Amino acid sequence: MSTQQQWLFPNWPGLPGTVGVLSTTRRGGVSPAPYDDGMGSGGLNLGTHVGDQPHNVARNRAILREMLPDDPAWLSQVHGTAVANLADIGPQQVPDADASVSTIPGKVCVIMTADCLPVLFCDKEGKTVAAAHAGWRGLASGVLENTVAAMREAGAGELMAWMGPAIGAYQFEVGHDVKQAFLNGAVDESGVRHVEAAFSLIEGKPGKYLCDIYGLARYLLHRTGVKEVHGGEFCTVSNSGRFYSYRRDGVTGRQATLIWIK
Repeated sequence: MSTQQQWLFPNWPGLPGTVGVLSTTRRGGVSPAPYDDGMGSGGLNLGTHVGDQPHNVARNRAILREMLPDDPAWLSQVHGTAVANLADIGPQQVPDADASVSTIPGKVCVIMTADCLPVLFCDKEGKTVAAAHAGWRGLASGVLENTVAAMREAGAGELMAWMGPAIGAYQFEVGHDVKQAFLNGAVDESGVRHVEAAFSLIEGKPGKYLCDIYGLARYLLHRTGVKEVHGGEFCTVSNSGRFYSYRRDGVTGRQATLIWIK
């Protein structure tokens, strides 16, 4: 297997040379089914909470570690909006948070996903970076806004973002409650229009919609002043040979999306 197949290197125009970014796939690890690579070889599952054997996860994390300047600052993700500042986190701490921010070279922000949206941030000077886990609950509750606020508090300048692999707009079926959660956060008619555009009624399924989580994230980022937003071209559900997907498989692994200052 080639390195290009195993890792996903974000296409992020304008990314400062002082910033490193990486997204893993399900390929190139040692985990057996149902955490494998979908093609008969070992999978690079990085989640300790999904039923995989701990020694497999440890080996997979060691494989990832070879690509990084330091151990990733793993989080206990709870679909919330808390943001951890890596300057305040010790090497053995795993805080309950769904985003992290760093201004320290070598410290690695990391998010694990298997359909939820990972969003990476950096300022244009390459001095502040962050990673956020945006499932629909966190997205509707303000995890991206909180991450942007934490970066600005840490001294970040003009921000840009990249959206990593997540469930695509033609696969994410939701109910009216999800749509209403975003409508509740729309502060004006422009916001309502953006939210409405992200939901498409499913023919023959009253009250069911296809949801464009990338579109919702782009709208929320623009609303917070993050105008340069890249990525958003993947679908974890549709690409079973490259990505883990909880919606598709139920019991499955987790991939990671990471960013750091070199």
